[in-house]
Amino acid sequence: MTENKTTRTSNGTAPYEEMDRSARDRVDRLADDLEAELGGMNMIELAMTKRVGRLGAMLEEAMAACLAPWELTRADYGALTGLRSVGEPYALRPTDLRQRILLSSGGTSNVLNRLAKAGLIEREPDASDGRSSLVRLTSEGIETSEQIARAWATYQLDFFRKVPADVCRVAADSLRTILIALGDHDPVESPPG
Repeated sequence: MTENKTTRTSNGTAPYEEMDRSARDRVDRLADDLEAELGGMNMIELAMTKRVGRLGAMLEEAMAACLAPWELTRADYGALTGLRSVGEPYALRPTDLRQRILLSSGGTSNVLNRLAKAGLIEREPDASDGRSSLVRLTSEGIETSEQIARAWATYQLDFFRKVPADVCRVAADSLRTILIALGDHDPVESPPG
């Protein structure tokens, strides 16, 4: 392996090593076995979906470990960071938050109830629409959302430390292209009143 002078982040963390492209993973064996057994199948999509699923499962485990000190779930994290990311006053209508964090309406209600009980969010009437309400981060919610966002960013850096930065960038861009091609566009949100 040769040393590459490109760093993982702009803050000067240690250089990464170039990955051995001849290495095989668990998915390669499955694809080979299916090709040998069934023949003539296109294994590209199988390999992609299996790898995305495997990576997703590994990230779920890492996120659960990261959030354990706060006793929060991945959905809780999504709601808190979703509210924090819109800027002050850190508020959205529940339907806009649901679209932003990709949960069902029932799932979003459960998350919001849990976060309200924990004192991390509060609900208030929407001044611009009397039929609607807003969900807003409390001061504790603002602080907690920042803590968990920073903790998860650190976990991700550690999780992907052996992956070259340019590989991560290409993977992120490729996955965006795939999601857009499948119709998963950024929803248009209406700003809070």
